[in-house]
Amino acid sequence: MPQNINLLIVDDHPFIIQGYENVIKRFPNKKYEFTITKASDCKTGYETIMSSGISFDFAFLDISMPEYPEKNIFTGEDLAKLINNEMPNCKVILLTMHSERLKAQTIIDEIDPIGLVIKNDLTFDNMLLAIETVLKGEKYYSESVINFLNQQQNEKVYVDVIDRQILHFLSKGIKDDDVALYIPISSASVLSRIENMKELIGKKKCSNQELLDIAKTNGMMLK
Repeated sequence: MPQNINLLIVDDHPFIIQGYENVIKRFPNKKYEFTITKASDCKTGYETIMSSGISFDFAFLDISMPEYPEKNIFTGEDLAKLINNEMPNCKVILLTMHSERLKAQTIIDEIDPIGLVIKNDLTFDNMLLAIETVLKGEKYYSESVINFLNQQQNEKVYVDVIDRQILHFLSKGIKDDDVALYIPISSASVLSRIENMKELIGKKKCSNQELLDIAKTNGMMLK
């Protein structure tokens, strides 16, 4: 029997919610089925979290929505903090049109969502990948978020889930030319991503083993 996932979607644009629903209904892993609850602003989001009686497993929250000042809920970030307090096992994915690097860093520092997506990055395939990644307990940051974080030049290096999978298979002794047999990208893309990761850590000419050693100490590996 499929595992049921209680999913909350809060967004003030009905067509966005419909788009999310269409993706979720086409999720290919039949081990899961989704029960979707929808809310359209901070007020209905608050009421759903506090009064529906549902313990949500996942929440997709838009950041910019009509406020609910009576309860000091002004953004999706406030709803995320509420969920963290009321349902600490619920995995929150925040979605935003904001493209400022500082905004992304602030969200991660203050809320630490399991997912953060810039809406301009969102495609059907990326949405499926985000759901699959979060179901595995891994964090999902969209491409723009990863770029923002790496521009911060912090000690930690951020890579996407595909890069993490490449590193995982390299660590298992799979040759770089053969990694494409295990993940759905071409061999040329694998090699390009490996070179990009080496450049990201500042060691363009290092070996794959050196890359793996640095990846393990910089939080780049799959958990």
